[in-house]
Amino acid sequence: MEAIKMINLGVRFFLELALLAALGIWGFQTGFGSLVRWLLGIGAPLLTAVVWGAFLSPKASIPLDWTVKLAMELLLFGLGALALWAASRPTWAVAILVIWAINRILLAVWEQ
Repeated sequence: MEAIKMINLGVRFFLELALLAALGIWGFQTGFGSLVRWLLGIGAPLLTAVVWGAFLSPKASIPLDWTVKLAMELLLFGLGALALWAASRPTWAVAILVIWAINRILLAVWEQ
């Protein structure tokens, strides 16, 4: 069972990376002109990483109540899914939300 719990934590890490990648994909395919695309492609994931580090990471500098953390996670992963959908990757969008939901439930059940 401990091995499965460790795998769940690994999935969590890859979900975070997938979220950043989703926003980067969206950013580089959105906007008018190269400069805007580069700003969105780098800026959106960077801003998300800062928010994640400050509020949602296990060692967050600004601790939040679990309900607020859950709402922020849902918002960020929802935005990531919308970003993938807007970038013409609807299958990836649905996949990231489904995997996030399963992972989040397991994190709560196993108190990880």
